[in-house]
Amino acid sequence: MAGWPAEQVLQAAGVRIPGPDGDGGRIPDLTVWRKPPPRGVWSAVADVALVIEIVSPGSEAMDSVTKVREYATAGIPQYWVVDRDGGQTVTLHRLTGQGGYEERARMPLAWLLQTSPADHLD
Repeated sequence: MAGWPAEQVLQAAGVRIPGPDGDGGRIPDLTVWRKPPPRGVWSAVADVALVIEIVSPGSEAMDSVTKVREYATAGIPQYWVVDRDGGQTVTLHRLTGQGGYEERARMPLAWLLQTSPADHLD
């Protein structure tokens, strides 16, 4: 993702997700961090700015229901989902004050990649 230091954009980094029965973990396809996370297998979500999941066959329910709930509960400010449709549509979700996500925009991945990340992260 252009505009972000490489050490702040990680592929398959483990994120610790707090839950009612103790901490769990997720490994998103991509994570964008406000500052480089400490080295380790699982990192706390405190400095996660954005999580990106790419929908694969069989993961639709997990990416659009389960992970949405978990990431919102963990307080991750932005959650983007990339569909494998013809336009590779990206749905941008932003955390609300009520602890859930609202859909902020939907756009083709090609268009999103031509914009600055700062245009979408606030």
